[in-house]
Amino acid sequence: MYVADSRNQASPTASAEPAARPPAGRRGTALAPTVLALGTVSLITDVSSEMVTAVLPLYLVAGLGLSPLGFGLLDGVYNGFSALVRLVGGHLADRGGGRHKSVALLGYGLSALCKPLLLLATTLPTIGMVLAADRTGKGLRTAPRDALISLSSTPATRGRAFGVHRAMDTTGALLGPLAAFLILRATTDGYDAVFTVSFCVAATGVLVLLLFVPRHRQEPHEPAAHDAPPRPTFRSALALLRRREVRRTTVCALLLGLATVSDSFVYLLLQRRLGVPDQWFALLPLGTAAAFLLLAAPLGRLADRVGGWRVFLAGHAALLVAYGLLLSPWHGTALPYVVLALHGGFYAATDGVLMAAASTAIPPELRSSGLAVVQTGQALARFVCSIGFGAAWTAWGDRTALGTAAVLLAAGAAVACAFRPGTPTPTEAAPA
Repeated sequence: MYVADSRNQASPTASAEPAARPPAGRRGTALAPTVLALGTVSLITDVSSEMVTAVLPLYLVAGLGLSPLGFGLLDGVYNGFSALVRLVGGHLADRGGGRHKSVALLGYGLSALCKPLLLLATTLPTIGMVLAADRTGKGLRTAPRDALISLSSTPATRGRAFGVHRAMDTTGALLGPLAAFLILRATTDGYDAVFTVSFCVAATGVLVLLLFVPRHRQEPHEPAAHDAPPRPTFRSALALLRRREVRRTTVCALLLGLATVSDSFVYLLLQRRLGVPDQWFALLPLGTAAAFLLLAAPLGRLADRVGGWRVFLAGHAALLVAYGLLLSPWHGTALPYVVLALHGGFYAATDGVLMAAASTAIPPELRSSGLAVVQTGQALARFVCSIGFGAAWTAWGDRTALGTAAVLLAAGAAVACAFRPGTPTPTEAAPA
């Protein structure tokens, strides 16, 4: 699983794309209420999802006795199904003329309903089906949610908006494993209790989204319905790949995603290296989440100033260093702290930054669909990486598998450095 797979101005009737310069007398750096409301929803939802994510690797590998290959297959399902439906979620949100909230609500609700089903799933096929349904919900909601954040922000503040949202999201990722750890220590049948509490928290997040996130509506000064561009289609969404910046962003995200080892495998590698007891395993994601939380907003602001692509590539450099430390003979007490800090820094420099950079080249009427195209490429690459890493671990051992991933990441970063997108021209960024 991956942390990130894991985000209208003040009025609910905000326009489709805020002007780059706010009117005189208004602060251009203020975040829209929609961003903060969606951040709250993501915070609550991430508490729920990370409670499950924190215990699931140990539950499947140690509790149910799955091999690394079996876990890799489930982990691939966990990410692959999300990738398959992201285009559907983005298309539904755009085609409805701004139904971003409705589609996001459907996705959050579906994921919440899957939490109690984990209580009944005890075999590989049934667990796979539940995880597939849960990731279907995530795939439906991710692009519409990110589109709402993008549409409610100006290009000059978009990196900060995504950074703040990801920071709030990661607060939930920080609290979720801690809650799971406390539940496991306080209960006899700990896994069932974790899944039950996770469902209650997820239902609260759905309620907050329903009550506090405004719908995107058309302003009176926007073009009338008969003057509006044609309704978005799958073909128009895929046609965005003809734009050089969108195409390059998608290809680079895909290449780097092919060597991004799942978070769960990183935590399992750390446990093996350090001999972490099972009852402390759920705390390992806290290190990643803490670094992500502290760095997401500052790196988002940095991306607004120096360019998102530089920050994005720096994040993958941090991940490469983390791989190197896991492969090194060093067994010092600081090893887990350094690796998890680099891991969290990688997400802070890539997750929201990629969406902010991609938004610049995508017209407002196709914002959800366009972001879904980029996200789908990245998620499918991570799907392949999860299955491939699990198979390599089973066949050759964990060190060989991680060494191969490190080589592929270095090669992908070198290609992305030469192929990196630039800042789109006004013609390229304008609506089609």
